[in-house]
Amino acid sequence: MVIEMPTQGPNGEAPWSERSLQRVVDAYAERDLRVEAIEEDDSPPLNRTRLGADGRDEEIEVYCSLIENMGKVGIPVLCYNWMAVIGVQRTSLAIKGRGGALVTGFERDHDSMLEGTDAGHVPGEQLWDSLGYFLDRVVPVAERSGVRLAMHPDDPPLPSIRGVDRIMSSVDGFQRLIDLNDSPSNSIALCQGNFTLMTDDLPKTIRHFGHQDRVAFGHFRDVSGDVENFVETFHDDGKTDMLACMQAWEEIPFRGVLRPDHVPTLAGESNDQPMYARLARLFALGYMVGLRESTTS
Repeated sequence: MVIEMPTQGPNGEAPWSERSLQRVVDAYAERDLRVEAIEEDDSPPLNRTRLGADGRDEEIEVYCSLIENMGKVGIPVLCYNWMAVIGVQRTSLAIKGRGGALVTGFERDHDSMLEGTDAGHVPGEQLWDSLGYFLDRVVPVAERSGVRLAMHPDDPPLPSIRGVDRIMSSVDGFQRLIDLNDSPSNSIALCQGNFTLMTDDLPKTIRHFGHQDRVAFGHFRDVSGDVENFVETFHDDGKTDMLACMQAWEEIPFRGVLRPDHVPTLAGESNDQPMYARLARLFALGYMVGLRESTTS
């Protein structure tokens, strides 16, 4: 089971406190489910840290507390990202797809992508310096706590958006991340939807990082188009050979969490949570199970 960071803890405690995390773990355990990973979206915040700004040491101290508490309650993977200022970007959340489903999409030349931000230009080397600073302080804590940090790609994986550079946007960038700190706790979240926009051979890339034992977590999804203009698709309707990818995951072998991630919104279903609707997620899970069985039979 993968969860998002709790929004609040008991009795006003921080959501990343030991007691807050233990309460979540216990709630899933009552249903015979085990929490294997947390995906955090700036809770606790990291933007000062990403920018190398004043206050980053205080942010890192809180982040270390999260990691220590995850270790205490037995959650082994923390998925995070290095998208400074600007997070996940989509320029449309309701594109008509197969069977009347709604899918999300991105256009590089969309008006919303042409404006700068209050941060001005944020150069890539500034982000690499701040990432190295972060890893030097956090990885030893993760090692002691038995937690693996899983870096998620920039989404979309463009080298720059609105004047803010993106360093987790290429296969070479992820190799540089790994080389920054030679520890299994410094690992990656291999999101296929992003990586297939970085490479023409996604199965080879899965093997490349998997054989280094640096894949701690995976997102199994697909897109059509290219990094400057793409739409997210049903799992059987994108640009990627998903069976070849599943064979690569099996070959590594990968024994962590691999989840569907983004899905369309089916016709008649509410689109109040684009990319996270329920019915297409059931389709995706069934599709993944079928692919997995075909690789292990």
